Amino acid sequence: MSPGTEADGTGADGAGVSRTEADRAEAGGVPPSRAPSSPAFRVAVPVPAPWIRTRLRAAPTAACALALLVALTACLAAAFPSAVDRYEDAGLRRAVAQARPESTALRLSAPQPDVRLPRERREEALRPGPLGRQYARVRTAVGRPLVADPGQSTYGVRTARPLPAPDPWLPRPTGLPAQFVLAAQHGLAGHATVRSGRLPRAGARVTAATPAVEAAVTAETAAKLRIVPGAVIHLPAVERAPLAVRVTGVVVPRDPGGGYWATQPLLRSPSLVRVPGGGADADKYWLSALLLAPEAAPAMLGTAGNPWRYWQLAPATGDLHSHDADGLRSAIASLESGPDLRAVRAATDPATDAETDLDEVLGRFTRLRAGVRPLVAVAAFGTGTVAAVVLLMAGALAADRRRAELALLRARGGSLPGVTGRLLAETAVVALPAGAVGLAVALLALPGGRPLPAVAAAATVTVAACAAFPLRAALAHRTVRVHDGRQDVTAVRPSRRRTVAELTVLAVALGAVETLRRRGAAADQLGAPAPVLIGVAAALLLARLHPLPLRALARPAARLRGLLGVLSLARAGRAATSAVLPLLALLAALTTAAFGGSVLAGVREARDHAALLAVGADARVEATAPLPSGLPERVRRSPGVRGLAQVSLAYQAKPADGRQSVPLAGVDPRTYAGLADRTRLGAFDAGRLRRPAGGGALPALASPQVARTYGTRPFPVRLEDGSTVTVRVALVRARTPAVTGADFLVVDRAGLSREAARPEVLLLTGGRLDAGALRRAAGDAGAVQVRAEERAGYVDSPLQSGAERVYTAAVAAGAGYAVLALLLSLLRAAPERAALLARLRTMGLTRAQGRRLLVLESLPQALPAAVGGALTGWAAIRLLSPGVDLTTIALASAETATGRTELRTDAMSLAVPALAILAVTVAAAVVQAWWTGRRGSITELRAGDTR
Repeated sequence: MSPGTEADGTGADGAGVSRTEADRAEAGGVPPSRAPSSPAFRVAVPVPAPWIRTRLRAAPTAACALALLVALTACLAAAFPSAVDRYEDAGLRRAVAQARPESTALRLSAPQPDVRLPRERREEALRPGPLGRQYARVRTAVGRPLVADPGQSTYGVRTARPLPAPDPWLPRPTGLPAQFVLAAQHGLAGHATVRSGRLPRAGARVTAATPAVEAAVTAETAAKLRIVPGAVIHLPAVERAPLAVRVTGVVVPRDPGGGYWATQPLLRSPSLVRVPGGGADADKYWLSALLLAPEAAPAMLGTAGNPWRYWQLAPATGDLHSHDADGLRSAIASLESGPDLRAVRAATDPATDAETDLDEVLGRFTRLRAGVRPLVAVAAFGTGTVAAVVLLMAGALAADRRRAELALLRARGGSLPGVTGRLLAETAVVALPAGAVGLAVALLALPGGRPLPAVAAAATVTVAACAAFPLRAALAHRTVRVHDGRQDVTAVRPSRRRTVAELTVLAVALGAVETLRRRGAAADQLGAPAPVLIGVAAALLLARLHPLPLRALARPAARLRGLLGVLSLARAGRAATSAVLPLLALLAALTTAAFGGSVLAGVREARDHAALLAVGADARVEATAPLPSGLPERVRRSPGVRGLAQVSLAYQAKPADGRQSVPLAGVDPRTYAGLADRTRLGAFDAGRLRRPAGGGALPALASPQVARTYGTRPFPVRLEDGSTVTVRVALVRARTPAVTGADFLVVDRAGLSREAARPEVLLLTGGRLDAGALRRAAGDAGAVQVRAEERAGYVDSPLQSGAERVYTAAVAAGAGYAVLALLLSLLRAAPERAALLARLRTMGLTRAQGRRLLVLESLPQALPAAVGGALTGWAAIRLLSPGVDLTTIALASAETATGRTELRTDAMSLAVPALAILAVTVAAAVVQAWWTGRRGSITELRAGDTR
């Protein structure tokens, strides 16, 4: 009964007149408006109870459940764009941080002032004052999205041409004098610590004719060039005596890897330069830098060093955002040759040039991001679809529960807009605060992302939750009815509108599949909804076909002696037509879970295979010289080692004419064949590789290219020790564990010379190998590679790991919503089932039969959904695998020869979700039967109950 009709004494139009009192007044012949004012005839006009408060107090559990659902869904929806922003930003910052500062910094440089200008003007242009003002204007001209880090950005003057120092005390590796560049960089005191001496100063006003200046050197320069405070270095000048540079101090960079020092590494570290064209025995000389005080920069004009001014801007890594990557590339292009370069030249010098490699770093990042985003979008579309269906199911459940109340309101004169508006207000009071709470939790849990996409996602969820119940009720009660006809799946025929809508969905699904197969997942976002559209189309088809087996089995089941079969089929056939929503949720979730599980399994498989190709086994011990004789036994005793194969490896073996090198591996055929079989890298029959008993050419296992080059005839191979062995190709395999390259020869080690047969490589197999124990056993004898460590190294970007985490979370959330959709569908029919069990128990139905009845009744819906979901997932993977390449997300920067990593079906991802659906269905039916039995039949059989 409606709280707004008789419970609170108000009419459907909300008027506050008591009908009971009005009828009494009219029965006494007195109009209600003129009734006597005595206590006996006084009419009490009650204050109507507010609709929203009444409804919330009448059903607090439903209101709390709706609030929890909206808060959780809004939180997940807002968290998704924030999580994507966070891992993409982290990936961009990692990419910039891993690149060298000299590549990521924006370097602006201008030549020395025109020699035709007066000397005073040329000197003034190199002083700190004008350079500092130009630096400030440059930072203003270079604005967002390229933000400079003020702590690592700087400016100054340095000589472009190194100057030789004739001082004999400086080291000369091959007799050539050391050369120096002069640099006057601003901010030396804030970026270096004085180890000895003091920082350089410029006492009087320095000019081009100044005969001596002070300088500092870094500790690394001082150590390699044997420079101490007080040393004087003479550098050649132009038309005057050499410039004397007196070293006053040795400094230690506070952040050697920062942009201040690393943008020009020569200022921090000297280098030993080889004279070009001299070959391996070319002459060498030291090249280093002397750090002058900024006020001493004009002295460089008196040398032949060709001083130039520079302004270097290091990007602020913390202010880099993935969504600005395209804008960053445009800004860099404008700075290198565009409007921004004109602005920089106006602020500094007309001849200023800009140079940076940051655009290449951004290009590599955007290509990686373009390969990752479509796969994450697949999970987002799938989970979003299932969540939307669950919200619609929650609204449909509320509308079904209050069908009688709403029908009574409409019958008593309630307008459709008025009733819909009240329902909207009633739902909004619960959903709006819940959505705000979910948004707040997401923003607090994942700070750093853009707030606008998170707010938009949470608002979309909240609006959908507010509108689901009112719209469903308005659709059901648009016409005033006293009694509805049968709405079960076996009686209702699909309408033409539904047919048109289903055909539209099918056409869109086919278009998305074809787009993804032809253009690939990374081409655009058109193919991202393809998996979930396949699931939706399959759900609509299953909803169409579902009544057919129910009708077909109804008559045969009626002839059976038992009651449970025919009764469960009859109950399943009487299920409401709204059961298409649970099917939609289940198949969309199962398809997304199968697709997502196969993606994650494919990523793991690709990394594992790439690591296996790089190592050749579970672990590898390799040296450039023969291994000690006792090493194999020590390694064999390490924890986890189950198998060991010794390999002699000659990388410079020369077949036939000796013009081309081919790696030749000498192995024990039996041991090596077992290794190849376990690793599935070119398995072969050990007997075909053994050395012939009567001598002759050694059988060899060769790569396809080597086999095509040398054929099957015997040919000689000269080894690194000078010995020669004759081999013939007996087996051809594309891969082999001992050699990581594409060309190789593998022969029986017993047929090689004693020196050539000594092993340089140990290939180990086993589970849970202890890398530390292997390295301790190997010592300095050889380098140890472990397959697990190699596999972990392929995840070198937060973009990869973050996308995997978000993908896994999205698939898990979709599975959770699918279970919730299943429970909501069971909850909708729970009152009817409870009443049915109560009536049947009065007729002699046992508790065990009641449990079986509920289980059998739920299976006609759950079993087709589980089987159809598994088949749909399998079909989606087979259809979409040609357009999905997992190489980017699996091996972003690994230089491997694995080729294209296609999507493959993962049996566990298909079977586990389907079995979970069946398990939840059966468990829910058993629990409901048990709970109904505890309550007893009296409660369920109340007089007047309309269930």
